[in-house]
Amino acid sequence: MYNELILNNISKHIHLEADEQAHFMSLLQPLKLKRKQIHLYRGEVCKHSTFVLSGCMRGYTTDFNGFEHILNFAPPDWWIADMYSLISGQPGHITIDAIEETEVLLLSKADQEKLYIQIPQFERFFRIITEKSLVSYQERTLENLSMTAQDRYLRFCKRYPTLINHIPQKYIASYIGVTPEFLSKMRNDLLKQSK
Repeated sequence: MYNELILNNISKHIHLEADEQAHFMSLLQPLKLKRKQIHLYRGEVCKHSTFVLSGCMRGYTTDFNGFEHILNFAPPDWWIADMYSLISGQPGHITIDAIEETEVLLLSKADQEKLYIQIPQFERFFRIITEKSLVSYQERTLENLSMTAQDRYLRFCKRYPTLINHIPQKYIASYIGVTPEFLSKMRNDLLKQSK
């Protein structure tokens, strides 16, 4: 089943023959993470692209006052990494952890580079993934600068529909840049408006 999930993810962008699929799968390292277990610490070099099979992960940064600012989530069928660190080989700026018990597949940067030569379609696949990540981060920046909290919440609901009632509200509040209390009031107001 898990093989099917990641192979379907890849088939959205490239076609692989059976032997290419088998080779790709042989490079993946399964990993189970406990709830709240850190997968990548800020300041470490990100050495893997991580594909989520089950559970959910988040990428976040912590400011000088100790407040967490969630940058992205990775539910099942999503990839996550500190893209800056993975590409540059420099220490990263974000922490990645598991919100709940999570199973992932890791693809090392070294194996990813080898795949580009062995199966050239993977260069296209990871270019598309990287471009989507760049677009997502740019959208997030523009949302934070120009949208109201309500609009940011509605955009979150569209981007992560499976997470709305699945993850703690404090994480959603952090993602859209409001307090949990403000989010609760805003959700109640939206509920009243929809009636």
